[in-house]
This record gives sequence, structure tokens and C-alpha cells, in this order.
Amino acid sequence: MADTSDPQQSHSQTDNDQVDNSDAAYRVLARKYRPAAFSTLIGQDTLVRTLSNAFKSGRLAHAFVLTGVRGVGKTTTARIIARALNCIGADGKGGPTTEPCGVCDHCLAIAEDRHVDVLEMDAASRTGVDDIRELIDGVRYRPTSARYKVYIIDEVHMLSKNAFNALLKTLEEPPEHVKFIFATTEIRKVPVTVLSRCQRFDLNRVDEKILSQHFINIAAKENVDITEAAIQLVARAADGSVRDGLSLLDQAFSEATSTIDDTHIRTMLGLADRSLTFDLIKNLLSANIQDALQSFDTQYTDGADVVAMMEDMLEIIHWLTRIKISKEILNATHIPEIEKVKGLEMADGLNMGHLARAWQILLKGLAEVRIAPSQKQAMEMVLVRLAYASTLPTPEEALKTPPSSGAPVPAATVSANTAATSMSSAPPISSPINATKAAASSAPVAALAVIPDDQGEPQQTVPQSFKGVLELADQHRNGMMRTHLLNDVRLVHFEVGRIEIQPTENAPTGLAGQLTEFLNAHTPVRWMVVVSKKTSSDMTLNEQRQSEKDVLFAEAGQEKLITAVQNVFQGSKIINIDVLKT
Repeated sequence: MADTSDPQQSHSQTDNDQVDNSDAAYRVLARKYRPAAFSTLIGQDTLVRTLSNAFKSGRLAHAFVLTGVRGVGKTTTARIIARALNCIGADGKGGPTTEPCGVCDHCLAIAEDRHVDVLEMDAASRTGVDDIRELIDGVRYRPTSARYKVYIIDEVHMLSKNAFNALLKTLEEPPEHVKFIFATTEIRKVPVTVLSRCQRFDLNRVDEKILSQHFINIAAKENVDITEAAIQLVARAADGSVRDGLSLLDQAFSEATSTIDDTHIRTMLGLADRSLTFDLIKNLLSANIQDALQSFDTQYTDGADVVAMMEDMLEIIHWLTRIKISKEILNATHIPEIEKVKGLEMADGLNMGHLARAWQILLKGLAEVRIAPSQKQAMEMVLVRLAYASTLPTPEEALKTPPSSGAPVPAATVSANTAATSMSSAPPISSPINATKAAASSAPVAALAVIPDDQGEPQQTVPQSFKGVLELADQHRNGMMRTHLLNDVRLVHFEVGRIEIQPTENAPTGLAGQLTEFLNAHTPVRWMVVVSKKTSSDMTLNEQRQSEKDVLFAEAGQEKLITAVQNVFQGSKIINIDVLKT
């Protein structure tokens, strides 16, 4: 929609402290306080700085694309650019400027949406190629009275593929008197061929602190008495959108007949009392489910929205996590005092594991609440689940923490603690697995020996065992040979220079010859690999490894510690064993 500001106003609507005439139609705050110059845009410092420098240096792009979430100022910025390009100053002699005067004919005509050289098109309702062709037909004509002919296309991502293609050539080489300004909330839907022809600006979500101060200034100009806590709630609900925040503020101003406090805003938004939500979470994480459900019933009866309440709980869990990570965040000036005090009090009694578990349960519960036939019942089940989960021990607690006398402890915890206690008092375990570890820790015979040359310098390596042949294949990245050595060869006899093997039925023909060539090519020793007529009782290297693994798993299954864990966590299995070398 066009900005229909009063012609008698100054160039910056946000700086207007005049009261509208009583006979004039009421204008909502989002229109009344729409910025009309770069200096009054809030929260977009990078964009303002870049465009200001471009205007000062005269390096103005022929096309701009503005992207960001709803309500952060994309269309407003486009109109400011159009004014800045065409402003001639109060004396009629000015040039392009970042501070449009607001009183010249062009500024007034653009503000009232009646300038013939500034055309604004809504791509959401005019998506076809015919609409773009109509626009392109007018591009070749010079502006009627302005310095530039400006085309503003809002929600440009809604254009069809053919419409974009029709626009490309004109967008790449437009006449010098034409400027294009595109605005979109879905930048990924805009073709790359279009983006590459535009100067892109990403408008940020406006920081909550900046929004709060902006709303405080507007409330003062409107002579409305509203508390700072209420303003902060509106700014938080706006989620970075200035327009959304002003719409909420407009609603609050209309409903209130006296001082607007946070209770009014919570009722309007369906939010629960923040302090009560802190107490609710505290009861849940303390497993006090009865008081938690009673607190929830009270807030629900008072009109709190279930989904908003759960989102509030997620926000508090996130806040507590931030405090656990760094208490410096408590020094921020825009954080309400109640959140600092209660947040610090609760965070000190929780660990990151509890908070992470609560976050996951609430996040999953939020999706359940949104689709449940009864949101209230779904919310209660989520609260019960969270309260019960707060009593469950972590695996470390289950094995290490002894049960406290008199306090109810889950059966699994008792069993685990009993096992852990008995194991802590037992003598050191001596088993075959320890013997295996000890054997592994002893220094093995080298599989490859380094042969020095005449000057004593290292030269080539020579395998000292069949596993050394495998390591040699690894060194020279011969994957095919390595695979055959692992799976298709049973060793009959090995000595340096001579190997006897028994190939399996899956071995390729001529494997002995291939292995001979490989060894002779990569070692200084003359090798002979023969196929033995003897039937080898040995296994392939892979069969040996699997056999050793089976033995380790069998031995591990008899360990008292592992047996105790499996008794506590029914159905658990040994997945892998790492033999530690000491």
C-alpha cells in the first residue's frame, strides 16, 4: 500500500509529534510512523550505510533487491530510495540525496502514490508475462517529470518463470533513466539470473532492545501510559518485525482505558504470567507434578493459550541454558529483572543434561499439542512426561550414585547402584581379556624390516611375516592384492624369499604369480611364491581376525562389570571392543 502521509508533515514521519486533526480519518500506527528517510529506518544500519555511501559517491546500481522477513521495512525502503533518487530539494535545485526533503513536488507525489514516474506493482496479483511486457513497454520512454523512472515490484518471487525471462534482458541493460527495486520474503525463489543483475540487501530482524525503545518513543508521542514490561512483551511477540509490533501496540492502545501493564498484554496475547511459568518449570524439574498441574490449570483458566505457554517454557529453558554457558548474559540491560533473578536461581540447581532433556521433551510435545484433539490434555501429558523424566538418572548416575535413603528411586537405578557398589568393593578382575590386553601391550615382532644400503641409509622394507606382506600392500596402495591376501589365501609356510600358500576356491587364477611379481618389484629380495600341494589347516587372515573377535566378545560377555550393566539395561548388546595398549 502507498504511504499517504500528510503533505504538511516533515520529511520524517517517525519524527512527527503533531496530533492529527480530529476530522481526519484514523491512521494505524504502522502507517503513521512509517519512515520517510534513511535516518529514520531502525535496525538496518548496514543497508543505510551502504546506500548512503552509494548516493554520496554517485555509484548507484540500476537494480536493487531487498529481502527479509515480513514487516522489517522492504517496501518502505523501496519508497525511500524512490524519493531519494528524485528529490530536487525545497529550492528545486537539489540532486539525489539520502535525506529527501519531503516538501518538493516529487517527494509529495511519491508519498501520496500519485507520481506517474514511480510505478509500484504487486507481483502476488500480477504474476504473468503479459504484466511484465506491459511494464517493459514503458521502460523505453523517458520520465515525464522526475529524474528517474522507478519500478517497484513487491513480492517479486511470485512472478512466473516466463515473466522472469521476459524481464531479464531489460534488467541487464536498462536505460540510464530507469531504476528497478524488487522486494521479496522468499529470496530463494528468485532465479539466480535475476539476482546476479541486482544489488542485494538483506534486511535483518530488528533487535528486541531497539524495538522496545522505538515503541516507547511512539507511546510517548501518542500520550499513552504503558509500562516498560508491557513494551518488552510486545517487542518479544513482534519477533523482529516492526510492522507486527506496531499492529500489536495499536491493539493494546485501543483496548486500554488506563495504564497498560504487562497483565493487559498477556491477556491480549494469551500469554501466561512469566513468573508463574518459571515456577511451573521449577515444579516440573523437581518432580512436583501435583503443584505443576494445578499451576497450569490456573493459568489455563485465566485465558493463557496452550501453545503460547509451551513456547514460553521453551524460551525459559533456552534462557537457563544460556545462563549455564555464561553468566555474563545477566548483565544485559534489556533483560527484565524477574528473568535475571529467577533464571540465576534455577540455573544454579540444574545441569546441562537436565536442560537438554527438558528442551527435547518440550519441543516434541509442542508438535503433539498442535495436532492433538484437546490441546489442554496433550499439554498435561507433556508436563507429566517432563516431571517423570526429571527423576530418571543418567547412565553415569545409575552406575555411580548410591540411592538416597527414604527417597523413591526407580528400580533400574537400585539395580545399577547395587551392581556398581558391589563392583567397587570387588578385587581387581583377572580374566582372559586382561591377558589379551597384556599380550597386545607387549612389543610385537616387526612385520617389516628396513634393509640399509652400502652407506647405511634406509633403503627398502622386507616382509618378515605374512602380515608384513599385507602391510607392504597397504604401503603401495595395492587394494586388489590386499583384498586377496585377506580373503583368498591360507598360509602353509613363510620364510623370507619363499612363501607357500593354499588359495581358496574364490582366489583368482595365477594369484601366486601376481604375488611373486609384487614382492620382487617392491623389495630387494628375490621371492618365490608357490602353491602348496599340502592342505593347510590355517585360516585366511580375515577368518583369523573374526575368530579372535569372537573370542574377545565371548570373554567380554563373562566380565562382571559388563554383566552388571546388561542386567540393568535389559536388551543391551556388546557392539565393539577396543583393546587398549598400555
